Amino acid sequence: MSYHLIMKRLEEISEKLTSYIGTPLSIVIHTFLFVGIFSLKFVGFDMDKILLILTTAVSLEAIYLSIFIQMSVNRTTESLASVEKDIDEIQVDVDDIQEDVEELNEEDDIDDDEIIKMIKDIEARLIILHKEIVEIKDKK
Repeated sequence: MSYHLIMKRLEEISEKLTSYIGTPLSIVIHTFLFVGIFSLKFVGFDMDKILLILTTAVSLEAIYLSIFIQMSVNRTTESLASVEKDIDEIQVDVDDIQEDVEELNEEDDIDDDEIIKMIKDIEARLIILHKEIVEIKDKK
């Protein structure tokens, strides 16, 4: 197996685990595990060993949870950077359209063909802008 394939598979698994951890099912399973650990008292384990097992398990889980949280933060940061880039591109398009509209307002002596051409240009830019907005919404 190649390194990139292994890393991609690990990323997929971590995303699924991160999604699972925030579910009601996770709460139920953790509750049963904690009750189960304390139930060891009834099968002969002394309380010191039970607390040692519980402390170790909770510490290990906290380490993994912090890793999952950081991975989520990293993914969100990457996603936000992508959206910011898209917004900047859209802003440039909006600025161009605004300049065209201002030109239309300033020019009193242009003929109808020029106005129609400018309006069609603005319409084309608005269509592109609309597509970019839809793409941004689809990314979320």
